[in-house]
Amino acid sequence: MKHVTKTILLLLFPILLFSAFGEEPYSLMNKMQILVIQLGVILFVARVFSTLFQTLKLPGVMGELVSGIVIGPYLLGGIPLPGFKYGLFGTYLHYFPDASVPVQPELYGIAVVASVLLLFMVGLETNVSLFLRLTGTGLIVGICGVACSFFVGAMTGVWLLGLPFMSPEALFLGVISTATSVGITGRILTERKKMDSPEGVTILAGAVIDDVLGIILLTAILGISAAYMSEQSVIVWGNVFVTVVKAIAVWLIFTGLGLVFAQKISSFLKIFKGLKVPSVMAFGMALLLAGIFEKAGLAMIIGAYVMGLSLSRTDLNYVVQESLKSLYLFAVPVFFVVSGMMVDIRVLASKPILTLGLIYTAGAMVSKMVGCGIPVLFRGFSSTGAIRVGLGMIPRGEVSLIIAGIGLSAGILTTDIFGMVIFMTLFTTLTAPLLLNKSLKSSKKSTVKDIMPTDSIITEFPLPSSEIVDFVAAKSVQLFKEEGFFINQMVLENKLYQIRKNDIFITMICKPEGLFFETSPNDINYVKTLMYESFVQIRDIMDGLKEITKPESLKNDFSEGEEDRRIDLKRILDPGCIRLNLKQNDKKSIIEELVDILDSQYQIYDRKSVFDAVWERELSFSTGMKNGFAIPHARTDQVESITLAVGIHRKGVDFQSLDGEPSRVFVLLLSPKNKTVPHIQILSHIAAIMSKDKAIERILNSKTPQDVYRFFTDSGD
Repeated sequence: MKHVTKTILLLLFPILLFSAFGEEPYSLMNKMQILVIQLGVILFVARVFSTLFQTLKLPGVMGELVSGIVIGPYLLGGIPLPGFKYGLFGTYLHYFPDASVPVQPELYGIAVVASVLLLFMVGLETNVSLFLRLTGTGLIVGICGVACSFFVGAMTGVWLLGLPFMSPEALFLGVISTATSVGITGRILTERKKMDSPEGVTILAGAVIDDVLGIILLTAILGISAAYMSEQSVIVWGNVFVTVVKAIAVWLIFTGLGLVFAQKISSFLKIFKGLKVPSVMAFGMALLLAGIFEKAGLAMIIGAYVMGLSLSRTDLNYVVQESLKSLYLFAVPVFFVVSGMMVDIRVLASKPILTLGLIYTAGAMVSKMVGCGIPVLFRGFSSTGAIRVGLGMIPRGEVSLIIAGIGLSAGILTTDIFGMVIFMTLFTTLTAPLLLNKSLKSSKKSTVKDIMPTDSIITEFPLPSSEIVDFVAAKSVQLFKEEGFFINQMVLENKLYQIRKNDIFITMICKPEGLFFETSPNDINYVKTLMYESFVQIRDIMDGLKEITKPESLKNDFSEGEEDRRIDLKRILDPGCIRLNLKQNDKKSIIEELVDILDSQYQIYDRKSVFDAVWERELSFSTGMKNGFAIPHARTDQVESITLAVGIHRKGVDFQSLDGEPSRVFVLLLSPKNKTVPHIQILSHIAAIMSKDKAIERILNSKTPQDVYRFFTDSGD
C-alpha cells in the first residue's frame, strides 16, 4: 500500500506543479500542456483498469472503455482540479459545449491514428487463405446483418416514437444500429488468439463489409434527410448513386491490388534498410491508404485493414507486428479510453430514456445475432460458431457514436434519441466483449467440418533434452537468418518461431522432446537439408570444444575464486535443511539422502523428479571439488525458489573429486527451471566459501546445525 501511495503522489506531482502557475488562456501552448498530462494519465489509468478487469476474468478492453467513461469529461474528468479550472478532460467541452466530440481535437487525433494502427495490426494477423475462402460467408454475414439491424432499428423508431419509416430520425436509428465496432471485436480475438480462426476471419470479413455498407447507407440517408428537411423535398438519387459506386469501387480496387501485389509491396519496403525501418514505412503506407479511403467516403479503419491484409502473406508480416508492438501498447489503449470518454453517461439518469434505450438495445443485439448468426449455419458453421459470429458483430462502440454525433450536429436527432443511442452503445460495448470472450473459451468447434487449410506437414526431429532442443533451435534460427528469412519468436505453451521468406512459411515449435516443423509439402526437403547442416555444424562445434577445453581445469578455477558479497544465503538456507550425520556410503545414495532432507522440510514438490534432475547433471560430470567438498546441483520445475540442503559425512564418500579425496561436506543447490534466478552466481559463491583455509575443518567441528548455518551466512561479513 505504501508503494501505491507513493506512486499516486508521484503522478499527482506534475498536476500540482502545473497548478502553481495558475490558469492560463486556452492557447496553443496551453493545449499542448494539457495534452501531455492527459496522455500520461490515460496510459496509467488504462493499464490499471485493464489489469483489474483481467484479474476479474474479464476482457482488458472492457477495462479501458470503462476507464474512459470514469475519467472522461462527463464524470471525474470534469471535476475542477488545481490548475484545471474545468477538470483535466473538461476544458474543451467547456469552451465548445456543442462540439460533436467532447475531447480536444489533438487527443482525438491521436485516438484516430491509434484506430488505424489497431486495424492495420488486425489485418496483419488475418489468415488470408482463410479470408479468401470465407469471403462469400463474410459477404452474406455483412449484408444480412446490415439489412436485419437497419430494419429493426428503423422500426424501433417507428414503434416507440411514432415516426414515419422514411423520416430522417427513423432512418438514422436504423443506420446507427447497423454499425459494428471491428476494433473492439478485433481486440478480443487477438487476446484469445482467435484472429485466424474460421469465426474470427468471418467476423472481420463481415465487419468490414458491414462498415462499407453502413457508410454507404449513411451517405444515402444524409442526402434523403437534407431533401426531407428542405422546402423542395427533392432527393437527388443520381448523386447518391455516384457516391455509393465510388465507395464500393475504391474498396474493391484497393483490396484486389493489395492482395495481388503484396510481394511487390514487401520488396519495396525492404529498400528502406534497417531492422525497424521497413515496419515504420509499412505503417506509413497504412496511414496513406486510410486517408485515401476516408477521402473516398469510406472509413479510415477499412483502408488500414486492407493494408494489413495485403502484407499478411509476406515475409515482413511478423517483423512488422513485432516492431510495432511498443507503439501498439502505447496508442491502442488511448483509442479505447477516448472511445469511452465519448459516452455521456449522465443522459441515462432519465427513466424514459433508459426504457427506450433498453428496448432499442435489445433490438440492436437480437438483430445482429439473427442477421449474422443464422446465415452461417448454412455455410458449414456449427451452432457454437454461429453464436460466436453473432456476438462478434454486436459491439457498436465509437462507430455508432460518430454516426449519432453527425445526426445530432445536423439537427436530425434530438437529445433524447441521442441518449437512447448512448445507452445502446454503452450496453453493447461492455456486454458483447464479455459474452464473446466467454464463448471463445469453450473448446467446442465452430464449424461442422474442418475448413482450415490442411495441406501442411509436421516433421519431428527428436532430441534427448530441453537444453539440447534450445541449442539446436538457436543454431537453426541462425542458419535461417543467413538464408534471408525473417523470424518472429513467440512464447506460448512452448517456444515457437514463425519463419518467412517470400512465399515460404515455416513454423518451428520447441518442445521438451524435440523440434517440430510445420511446412507445406513443397518446403519439407528444404527444412530437412537445413537441419542436416545444423547438426553437422553443431558436431564440429562440439569437437572444437573438446580440443580447447578441459572440464577438470575449468572446475578447478571455478572452485578457487572469491565469494560474492552481494549474495545473502540467509534468505536461501534454512537451518532445518542441515544434517550433521549423513548415513549413506555411495554417491547416488548421498544425493538421495540430500533430496530427502528437502522433501522432509516441504521444500520440493516431487522427490523423484528432483532426484532425476540432480542425478542427470551428476552423470554428465562430477560435482566433487577439492578438500572434501561436493556441490551437486540442478535446475528443476519442482521447486518454487532457490533451495539449499547441507549434509556432513564424517568418514567421507567417493565423489570423483578433483583431488581424488573422499568428499565429506555436501551442499545440494536447486533452482527453478523457468524463472530468472542467480543459480550460477550462488554456485560460484558457495564454491568460493568452501575454498577458504580450514573451511572443511570448521564445518566438521560444528556441533549443531546452527553452527553450520552461521558459517555459510556469516562468511561474507
